[in-house]
Formats: sequence, C-alpha cells, structure tokens
Amino acid sequence: MDILFEDNHIIAINKANDEIVQGDKTGDDALSDKVKAYIKKKYNKPGDVYLGVVHRIDRPVSGVILFARTSKAATRLSKMFLERLIKKTYWAVVKDLPESDSGRLVHHMIKNEEKNRSSAYNKPRKKSKEAILNYKLISSSANYHLLEVDLETGRHHQIRAQLAKIGCPIRGDLKYGAARSNKAGGINLHARKIEFQHPVTKAHIVITAPVPKEDNLWREFENVF
Repeated sequence: MDILFEDNHIIAINKANDEIVQGDKTGDDALSDKVKAYIKKKYNKPGDVYLGVVHRIDRPVSGVILFARTSKAATRLSKMFLERLIKKTYWAVVKDLPESDSGRLVHHMIKNEEKNRSSAYNKPRKKSKEAILNYKLISSSANYHLLEVDLETGRHHQIRAQLAKIGCPIRGDLKYGAARSNKAGGINLHARKIEFQHPVTKAHIVITAPVPKEDNLWREFENVF
C-alpha cells in the first residue's frame, strides 16, 4: 500500500486503479481489509481492528482515500463530508477540450442502479439531484488534455457523467463514451488532493496523491506535478 498520511486518528491511502474501497458482491479483496491487516500487524493489535470508511471513490479511479482509525474521527469526518467541509480535487485526462478552458458545470443527475450508471441532464427531472463541479485546463500534451476538477457536490459517477455530457469523456472510460479502454486498466481519473481540518487535532491537513506509475500517459503532464 502507498500510505500518504497516518496518525492515531486517520489514515490516507493512494488507491490503485481497479481496487475496491469496501467489500462488495464481487468478493474481491477490499482496500479497507488491507488497511485493517496493516494496522493489526504494525501495532500488534489483538482482536478486530476498527476502521471507518467515511467516503469512497469509484473502482476504476485512482487516488487518495481517507479512513478513520477511531469512531470519534469517523463520526466527525462523515459529518464533514456531508456538510461539504472537505475539499476534494481530481485530475481528469480527456481527449477533447471543453468549449472553455475553465468553467462551472451544473447538471441534474439520475442514477440507474441496475446499470450502475448515472445520467446528467441540463434541466431537473423527476428524482434527479443537482450536481455541481468546477474545472480548469492545467496542461495539454500532443493528444490529450489534463483538467483539474473541484467538486461542490458528491453524486454517483459525477465527474465521469458531467464531463461526458459536455463531450469530454475521460480517457479509458468506456461506460461514459471513451473510444477505447486503457491498457493499464482503470480510467484516467485521479483523486489528486484532499484538504480538511483534522477531526481531532483541528490542524489544517492537505494530502496529495502521486499519479499512477504504471500509466505512462500521466508523464506527459509532468510540468504540473
């Protein structure tokens, strides 16, 4: 595991592509179980190890994921995520540029549980939820462009669906309109940074996750690393 931050109350991991945060029906090894095993071994803890899953990122997405090591931290972090007090910044690689180099996207999203897919609409629909993000172009290579995205809301597949809606599907994201999959697996959406007030110490915390080493495309944007 790539551990980005660790203290007595929280631990942050740089999640790999195709890794699930919490166990699901696939039965695949979950990152949360790996973190529990790490804590149990490192601190020689008897019995079950507590680990609070306070947020998630999609399986094909890489980047920083935050866990709580105590119930107090879990309760406070969950409340902070709910109240949007935690800033989440993503990097997305796209083939096609948006009309503007920066902007604010406001859509109304509906999740299809059966297909595990969300659709973004320009106007409200029955049972839709408002989705808002801000993006800016931060680098370009010969064939691709790197967008930095700040979320205002946290909807299912929000960045993927909203960028696809404006004609800019994320590289490798077949579900949302990309032309082809990635050789390295996953998609080129990376949870780059998370910024928040520590739930216990109240210190200002900024955690940045390096991009995946196995995908050479990210190296085309080294000027912004």
